[in-house]
Amino acid sequence: MSVHILHVSDLHTGTHEDPDVAQALARLVTKVRPDLIVASGDLTNRGRRDEHERAHRLLLSLGAPVLAVPGNHDLPYTVPARFTSPFAEFERVWGTAEPTHVSAGLHVVGLNSARPYRQQGGALDESQLRSAAERLGSAANGAYRVVVLHHQLASAPWGVQRKRPLSNRSGVLRALAAAGADLILGGHTHQGAVDERHEFEFVDGDARATVLSTAPGLGRPRPGRVREARGLQVYDVDETTLTVSTHTWREDDWALAARRTFPRGRGPLV
Repeated sequence: MSVHILHVSDLHTGTHEDPDVAQALARLVTKVRPDLIVASGDLTNRGRRDEHERAHRLLLSLGAPVLAVPGNHDLPYTVPARFTSPFAEFERVWGTAEPTHVSAGLHVVGLNSARPYRQQGGALDESQLRSAAERLGSAANGAYRVVVLHHQLASAPWGVQRKRPLSNRSGVLRALAAAGADLILGGHTHQGAVDERHEFEFVDGDARATVLSTAPGLGRPRPGRVREARGLQVYDVDETTLTVSTHTWREDDWALAARRTFPRGRGPLV
């Protein structure tokens, strides 16, 4: 049995919205027929109520289940709301900032890495990592286990200095991999990146494959910034492999730009 996930990030609803992008996204969803749509934060630009509602309507209109987590732009930009009720509007439309999705062959855990006192950076605390381990541990045998957060663990080789990665990302990666995460998804950078843990870190023993994927931005809040791409990722999982397909925006539609295949579990690609 195969499972399909469509991953969007950084919609930035409320600035420079393009109806052609939304219409083409709906066509792509019809073609891919994802079992789940993942939205890894910055769904809004300033965390306003109307922006949250519009992002919610757009994602639900696509017709597939949606798992969404907040990003730094989804918090209010006004005081005192930013500090007294930072996730109230996000949770009003989505129910929770740390959702779990369970379906046949798929177990997805959302984590909230956004912090009111950090403008760009993000973090996960020990209680969140313990909760993630417990939630991943409840997955059915054979289920593909996915973790979603906003701040990136994988970065493009041309880093944007202001787009800080998750605090202590090496420690977080070790904890999530030990808990059984097969795939870890993020956004934040508006640059696509896909890596398998063995490609950049020596891992003792017969460790399972853990793939890190950062989606390009679905929105372009700063159209003149050339180092911010517009794109999305599609994941196809079968019994032995994960295939990651990167789609980028080409004037009037989404176009396949790259495709990589990784082993699932402990064995190599054959």
